[in-house]
Amino acid sequence: MLYKLAKPNYSELVVGAGATVPLADGRLVPEINFDNAATTPPLHSVLERLREFAPIYSSIHRGAGYKSQLSSALYEEARREVLKFVAGDPSHDTVVFVKNTTEAINLLADRLRNQDKNVVITTYMEHHSNLLPWRKNFQVVYAEIDEAGRLILADLEAKLARYRGKVRLVAVTGASNVTGYVNPIYDIAEMAHRYGTEILIDGAQLVPHLPVDLKPAGSPKHLDYLAFSAHKMYAPFGTGVLIGPFATFAAGSPGYAGGGTVRLVTPAAIVWDDPPHKDEAGTPNLMGVIALVAAIKTITCLGLKNLARHEKSLTEYALTKLRRIPGLQLFTDQTSPGQRIGVIPFNVQNLHHSTVAQILASEAGIAVRSGCFCAQPYVQRLLRVTQRDIEYALHHPDAPRPGLVRLSFGFYNDFSEIDILAQNIEQMVAGRKTRPAGASRLRVRA
Repeated sequence: MLYKLAKPNYSELVVGAGATVPLADGRLVPEINFDNAATTPPLHSVLERLREFAPIYSSIHRGAGYKSQLSSALYEEARREVLKFVAGDPSHDTVVFVKNTTEAINLLADRLRNQDKNVVITTYMEHHSNLLPWRKNFQVVYAEIDEAGRLILADLEAKLARYRGKVRLVAVTGASNVTGYVNPIYDIAEMAHRYGTEILIDGAQLVPHLPVDLKPAGSPKHLDYLAFSAHKMYAPFGTGVLIGPFATFAAGSPGYAGGGTVRLVTPAAIVWDDPPHKDEAGTPNLMGVIALVAAIKTITCLGLKNLARHEKSLTEYALTKLRRIPGLQLFTDQTSPGQRIGVIPFNVQNLHHSTVAQILASEAGIAVRSGCFCAQPYVQRLLRVTQRDIEYALHHPDAPRPGLVRLSFGFYNDFSEIDILAQNIEQMVAGRKTRPAGASRLRVRA
């Protein structure tokens, strides 16, 4: 089986892997980080590249000094490196540097405002960042998910047919941050183009874990827009990416105006700069961009397919261990042959999700995440939350909420860490792990 493959020593590449953390009883143990879907630690190669670059860091684009000229060249070269990483076409696509995926999608939502095509089709499995920005200027239509939480492609196509001629965009996650499901993005792209619209892939969870190919602009499978964040791919220094056609960003005015966005300003007129500069107001996060490129080069050197195989083997192994634990319910389809990334949601019977997370952290040094992971509509569906429950929550926003515990793997995690996790959950179920003082014991609707 996959999980019997030997593991390379990837942990040596990651800053902080194996660092000790204190437990509730004062002991120090090596931390086990299973919260990588939220953010990843930096690579040593990223920090080394920043230290190497720091002495020549300078302002970009208009400085005449040597450092400024070199910094400008590296900043523009970074766009080419990002496009190469996702097989983009520099003659068709541009790269806009932003803070994160959230800002990227907000930027695109502002730019795509359209009175004639005012519908955006998204899904019930999206992160809030691919839901809320569209509500400002568009009618949002949701494609359905099945009982296991997978996207129903037939329903997506039915929505495209129903709103034909009015759909400005299909906005869909590449991989779910809740269940780990990977959507068939090229099939969805082909479907969207067949109905005369474009597609955005929220790649925050997909790009760090699986190869992505934008495909040529003339291909039915072309991905029109792609957004992702550096902090989820081992370069947590505040940079994100939005990729899309030059033509989209050439039209209209930027959402943020200021220095770096214009060619000419008079008291009465503005001539905006060309893309992508018109959408990068102010001094850019050059250090963050340098970090992103360093991470891309390291991941490329290691081989993203190799890392994906290792993460898949971790996931298979963890599922095998967890499904044997009585009283633990998994909220992910374990039988479907579809692709997935290393994300596993679960609950422990009779223990609130936050209690489980607190026990794992305070008694074993295991970092997981609990809650709804900024995807409340999706988690509500997975937990079969009723409309009555939702109405109660709307009127009692501070009441304890149902949710899940989430494991999410990075390529530096190993099988022994999963063994420790499983052992601690087994002890929790058996009552040999104590509950942190004051922790909620609210039962979760299954």
